[in-house]
Amino acid sequence: MKKLLVANWKMNKNGKECLEFIDSFKAKFSAKRDAWIAPQSVFVKLVINSGVPAGLQNCSEFIHGAYTGEVSARTFKEMDGHFVILGHSERRQYFQETSKNLNAKVKTALKEGLVVIYCIGETLAERESNQTLSIIGDQIHQGLNDLSEAHAENLVLAYEPVWAIGTGKTATPAQAQEVHAFIRAEMAKKFPSFGDKVRILYGGSVKPDNVEELLAQKDIDGGLVGGASLKASDFLALCGDK
Repeated sequence: MKKLLVANWKMNKNGKECLEFIDSFKAKFSAKRDAWIAPQSVFVKLVINSGVPAGLQNCSEFIHGAYTGEVSARTFKEMDGHFVILGHSERRQYFQETSKNLNAKVKTALKEGLVVIYCIGETLAERESNQTLSIIGDQIHQGLNDLSEAHAENLVLAYEPVWAIGTGKTATPAQAQEVHAFIRAEMAKKFPSFGDKVRILYGGSVKPDNVEELLAQKDIDGGLVGGASLKASDFLALCGDK
């Protein structure tokens, strides 16, 4: 299976900048690695029209109804959307999302046929108090509670140590591999028929100068990328295209 690089543009780029990025990226992208892009939701159609798999950075647990400001997974799927990022640390921190209430969003998105990139990770205080694996385990079992194996086959996990997001700090390859191996073992127990094959991405200051060492680790299947995905040249480098 190819390594997967996912660009999370967060609340960056206007329409013109999205189109300029897409044109530059597609001109040199060789598909050595899989590449997906999650822009602001108002620009997802630009990415869809480019042929690059497009994603949302969040979606509602509800399919339709009187939920002003929410985005429906079903509507996005009908637009040929491919995936949704759920549980990013910024959503957990700024919007008080918890693994328990994310569980409803995960179930909805999977039932509607989207790939779900479910994010998990510990804070610096939790790491320094040796709680990393227990925190990660709780996030897995609460956020992915009561999923059918048929739906769960569209899961991707992203380990993003909160202390390494936007800080310039990166978990060492050994630190990242330790947690990824734990995640894989937990997924294998939770979903015996396929859990050991789930893609697990690393997210946390992934850059062109550290990506190869990270991706060389046995259980790191790709990266969920923030800042280094905003320039086409950098994202191409992450995808193996200099």
